Amino acid sequence: MTETFDPDWLQLREPADHAARPEALATALREALAGAGSAVIRVTDLGSGTGSNLRYLAPRLPRPQHWRLVDHDAGLLAQALAPCAGVEIERQRCDLASDPAVALAGDEALVTGSALLDLVSREWLQRLLAACSGQGAAVLFALSYDGRMRWSRPHPLDADVEAWVNRHQRSDKGFGPALGPAAAATCAEQLEALGYRVQVAASDWRIGVEQAALGAALIEGWVGAAAAIRPERAGDLQAWGDARAQALAAGTVELTVGHQDVLGWR
Repeated sequence: MTETFDPDWLQLREPADHAARPEALATALREALAGAGSAVIRVTDLGSGTGSNLRYLAPRLPRPQHWRLVDHDAGLLAQALAPCAGVEIERQRCDLASDPAVALAGDEALVTGSALLDLVSREWLQRLLAACSGQGAAVLFALSYDGRMRWSRPHPLDADVEAWVNRHQRSDKGFGPALGPAAAATCAEQLEALGYRVQVAASDWRIGVEQAALGAALIEGWVGAAAAIRPERAGDLQAWGDARAQALAAGTVELTVGHQDVLGWR
């Protein structure tokens, strides 16, 4: 059983996601797919949710395209629509936890996902990438959290919160022991071992007063995750969260959340 995400959270994070993503990787992927010689670019998007990855990536790739959106939540899938002309979509409800290879059609030019790899295990990722390699598919996995929380002004509890949240990130999210902050580096390492050319680029969130609502939701999640690791510090953690959310709303602090995108192609 995999985690379910609130559509309000997905909507809240989408502008920050799109602003963070490195155009250089989209350009490199477009060039790789343009040379593939396929009449239709076939894409499978794993853990697609409402289609944020589709909305970002489809306008930047050669067309026509056929996207298979794969998620275990039928309600999220129902909200996904083709973002531009020349893009056809289909929706597949599938629990990815058991075997990622079963979600692939076998004819993809690209297998992609966003905010996914930090939830999965090393073994799960190995099975997925081996299947992608077997059919010669390019891969692009975006917005994997890399463990960095950087505040423009320090608070005494920042380092502890980061450490406890990152420990929680490595707990089982339904795919086995999660890679958490090691996800992007592990993906790049496994792709290189499979003979892929690999590019990795930062896709950090920059959260200031304009994104205070996103920051508040993120901080609430961090407080809960850290308290699950150190329940005896729940009061201190709540006080930290309240102070950080208030500072973001007042514009007296800014937050950088580290993410990495990984592109692999033949």
